[in-house]
Formats: sequence, C-alpha cells, structure tokens
Amino acid sequence: MKIRFVICFVLCLTLVLGSCGPGEEERDKIEPAETEQEPTEMTRSHIGGCILAAPAAEVPADLYQITDVVPTEEYKPFTKKLSVYGFTLIGREDITDDFMRKVAKTIKEMFPQNEVIEAELQKEVLRNLYRYRTVIPLFRGHDYDFSPGDQEAWDLTTSQNSICDIIMEGVSGQVNEVVEHILHWVSDVGLHYTFPDEWGCTSKTSKIYHAMQEAIDKGHYNIEQYDEAGVDEEERIRVLIQEYAYWVIFTAWDLYEPYGPEAEWTGIKNPNDLREKLPLSYDLFQQTIPRVMAPPSRSTLEEFTK
Repeated sequence: MKIRFVICFVLCLTLVLGSCGPGEEERDKIEPAETEQEPTEMTRSHIGGCILAAPAAEVPADLYQITDVVPTEEYKPFTKKLSVYGFTLIGREDITDDFMRKVAKTIKEMFPQNEVIEAELQKEVLRNLYRYRTVIPLFRGHDYDFSPGDQEAWDLTTSQNSICDIIMEGVSGQVNEVVEHILHWVSDVGLHYTFPDEWGCTSKTSKIYHAMQEAIDKGHYNIEQYDEAGVDEEERIRVLIQEYAYWVIFTAWDLYEPYGPEAEWTGIKNPNDLREKLPLSYDLFQQTIPRVMAPPSRSTLEEFTK
C-alpha cells in the first residue's frame, strides 16, 4: 500500500513510491537506500523523519481526557482540533466535525480500561503520546494543497510535533484508512517509546524489525514500493516498520478479512495465518499489545461506512 509520510519539500505530505526490491536470500538486512539526505534542522529535532526526538509537552493529570471539536490557531493552517487520549486531531473547515468525533471514538475504544489491560503500562503509552506531541492531520480526500503562506505555517507545525502521516475523510476503504493511520502513530510514538526493545521503529535490533525480516524472507511483506532515492535510511526503516506494525496488529485483531485492502501484505489474512506463518510477529503481538490495547468495536467501525 502506498505510504504518505512527512517530508519538508513538496507540502510535507507526499506519496512515497519506490522501485527497489527486498533483500536477497543470503543477506539478513535490508539494503540502505541509494542516497541519503544531508542532516537538516528537521532530522536533528526528529527521528525517523517525523517523531520528536525529545519530550516537548507536559503530561496532564488526566490521561484519558477528551475534548469536543474546538477552534485553534496552534496548528496552522488547520483551524480546529479535537484532543483524545494524547492524540490531537486537526482539520481545516472542509473536515466534518462528525468525522473527527468518529476518529476520536475509535481511538478511545483502542485504549479500554478494564481487567485485561495492565493499567500502568497503558498509561505509559498514553504519557508518551502526550510527551511527544502526537498530532494527526485530517484531509478531505486527496486534497493536500496549501497556499505558499499556508505552507510556511505548516512547516512550523510539522517542526513542533510528531506528524507521521495523515487520515483522509471521504475515501474508499474508510475503515482501513482510519484504523491504519491511527496505528501508525501508536507504533511510531506510543509503542516506540514505551517498548523500545520490542517496537523500536528506527532500530535494526528491535523485535519488530526481526519479525519484519521474517515476513520479507517468507514473501509475505513486499517492500519494493518503500524505497525512495534521497530518503534518509533511518526514515526508510521507520516507514517500513510503521507499515509492518500496522499489518501485524490489524491482522491479529481479525480486521484484515472484512476491511483490509489488497496490497503488499500477502498470504496472511487472519490471526491463525499470522500464528502459523509468522510466529515472531504473532508472539510479539501477544506479548505486548493485549496488555495495553484492544481492537475498536465493529459497530464503531461500521459507522465509517454509512
């Protein structure tokens, strides 16, 4: 599936298309991209091209606070925001308030408070979402265009927050669009900082990286489209792991068959497939995710199809 991630040239939001193939059987590491960008202010302040490298916000006493949609000038050129469990959703006037509330409801259901969840561990995930200013921009369809003045404001917003992708309203596959991109921030920020050894998204020593290599080697994860000349190697690894983490969690939650698209994830359609064919990924999921998260309800997801 094509990945949209933040880069400072071309609207800071771009579709990444690559042409480099996965590693040969005899090597156990992904080859680096052909060229690397020179370090910039953004690469020094962020890791993986989009994640704040140092905490930048205070953690509130109430980690589970939710606001309604309110006007804002904090995330220009976006004009309204909604805060939920450490995520800030931002939109322009073409984004409906109802869509923002549905996305917030989905996030809330992903972090239930019950006897199955390890409360303190879940709270640490949420603390990290707050600390590293986790912000999700919402766009109407494929309209990412900014005026020159808005572009300058957007560059400032991306420099001050962890913005690793977008969510689009009014597109086909809306359920997958929403869940996938929420999970990108969960893995890039919340899991990365809470479980660095397991879910570190910029490390070639993390368990998710080795689980991803197993999937590549077995032909279940095709990474050809994710190699882009000129992309920093750390950012490239983050994108690969970000996408793979989504596939693992989405499938383990048994959401792939009803909502998943045909893409680079092949031969793994449900939790049984994941357990039998990719044991490293299945075990990593089981050892961490149910302790802090749960899938959103089907009834909530179906609201996006109406």
